[in-house]
Amino acid sequence: MVRRTDVTGPGGVRLATWEFGDGPKAVQGGDGGSRPCLLLLHGLMGRASTWAQTAEWLVPGFRTVALDQRGHGHSDKPDGPYSREAYIRDAETVIEQLGLGPAVVVGHSMGALTAWQLAARRPDLVRGLVLSDMRASAYGETSQREWWEWFASWPLPFDSLGQARRWFAEDDPALERPRPARGDFFVELMHDGEDGYRPGFSFDHMLATREPWVDEAHWEELAHVTCPALVVRALDGDLGRAEAQEMVRVLPHGRYAEIPDAGHLLHYEQPTSWRQTVEPFLRTLVPA
Repeated sequence: MVRRTDVTGPGGVRLATWEFGDGPKAVQGGDGGSRPCLLLLHGLMGRASTWAQTAEWLVPGFRTVALDQRGHGHSDKPDGPYSREAYIRDAETVIEQLGLGPAVVVGHSMGALTAWQLAARRPDLVRGLVLSDMRASAYGETSQREWWEWFASWPLPFDSLGQARRWFAEDDPALERPRPARGDFFVELMHDGEDGYRPGFSFDHMLATREPWVDEAHWEELAHVTCPALVVRALDGDLGRAEAQEMVRVLPHGRYAEIPDAGHLLHYEQPTSWRQTVEPFLRTLVPA
C-alpha cells in the first residue's frame, strides 16, 4: 500500500510525498510511539518510486515516507529556485508537516547531501543518517559540461520503454559495461508524451540543481552533524574510497560501508547487499 500526501513547501511549491505501508496508525513515530519515522530522499533525476524495494523491508519497523523532491516526480517543477537552501527547506517542511521528526533520513546522491545539510541545521529533526554515494568535495566545472553533453546525447524521444531501457542499460556511451538495473531505473523516470517517451524532468532544472556542488565543497556541514551517520559507497560509484573514509572521519559519529559490484544506483542495482549493509545500522537507531 502506498498513499500520496501533498505538502506545501516554501514559495507554495507542491511537494508529493508517498507513505509506504499502513501509515502512522500502524507505526507511530515522533512523540506518538517508540518506533521512529524514516524519510527517503532520492538523487538527481530520481523519484520516490525508486525506493520501493527498500521501503518493503523498512515498513515493518519504520513509518516510511519518500519525497518527490522539487522538479522531480509528481512534485511541482517551478522555474526555480533549485538551490541547496530550497531543497533543505523542502525536506524540513515535509518532516514538520507530516510529524516525522526526529526522523532517520536516508539519502542517495543529491538526497544524501540534503540529508546531512538538514541534520547539521536542524538536529532536532534528524536522529540518524544513511548517506549513499555522494561526495563532499566540489565536482568542478568540467563535470557540469560533461553532464550537459550527456543530456544532449539522449536520443529523445524514445519510441518505446524498451528502447529507453536498452539505451540506458547498454547503448549509452557513458557506460563502461552493461547495467540492466540502470535501464530499469531510467524507465521509471520516463513520461509518455504525444511524440514518445521523455524524462519527467527538465534538463535545465537538473543542471541548476547541480551548480552548488559543482562549485562548492560541503565538508563543514558534515562536521556539524551530531547524530549517527552511515556513509555507504559503491565500488563503481561516484564516491571514492579515500574521500568516503575522510567523510567518516569528519562526521562526529560516522561509520563506513562499501557495496561491491554496484554502480552509483547501488540501492537499485544491488538491493540485497544494500539491505544487508544498511539494516544493521538502522537497528542501532531503534529504541530497545
